[in-house]
Amino acid sequence: MKNFINLKAADGHVFSSYLAEPKGVPRGGLIIAMEMYGVNEYLRSVCDTYAAEGYLALAPAFFDRHQRDLTLPYDEFGSQRGKKLSAIVDHNKTMVDVETAVEKLRYAGKVALIGFCFGGTVAWLAACRCKLDGAIAYYGSNMCDYSNELPECPVLCHVGDLDTAVPPQAVSAFQAKHALVHWNIYAGAQHGFDNDTRPGRYHAGATRLARSRSLTFLQEVVG
Repeated sequence: MKNFINLKAADGHVFSSYLAEPKGVPRGGLIIAMEMYGVNEYLRSVCDTYAAEGYLALAPAFFDRHQRDLTLPYDEFGSQRGKKLSAIVDHNKTMVDVETAVEKLRYAGKVALIGFCFGGTVAWLAACRCKLDGAIAYYGSNMCDYSNELPECPVLCHVGDLDTAVPPQAVSAFQAKHALVHWNIYAGAQHGFDNDTRPGRYHAGATRLARSRSLTFLQEVVG
């Protein structure tokens, strides 16, 4: 089953989330943290993909604290609006929403989080601040700004070597602080390489390999 549901955070905030349920008993729970473009068709397809692999997948609308049900186009307007919202987000409150999502999924077993772009930063912060069993960060735009935080669960990272939002020097500095956080670096891949709705960014080879590695990681930390 696939549908949108509302969740109520501990501080009273009500936010929308896309829920994709697997057939049969779930392997565990999986939060899918959005790009700065919202819970759009691409992100829902990611939820559906992991639900097909047996995970109860949930994608919270983290921008609902600023504008309800916002999705942005992949153009200059969408990019600028997404960057402005990303810059003003209070990640302390984002973590409240993550914890709410964890509580929603916990009945399915262990819970991990996969995040893309803005959501990649959320993945890293949630690994450090929330009760997760694992986290996967795809090209977390600002995660290297939070390199002084310490993860409480296993973390896997994916990034392209052509990514200008998460450049190689930033990755190297991050790795120097966190030797146990594994980064997979994909030759010829840009920021957003997993997104098959963006022909200029999508990299099929990197996407397949990153998905395979992510599934192996999830089998180890979730089930």
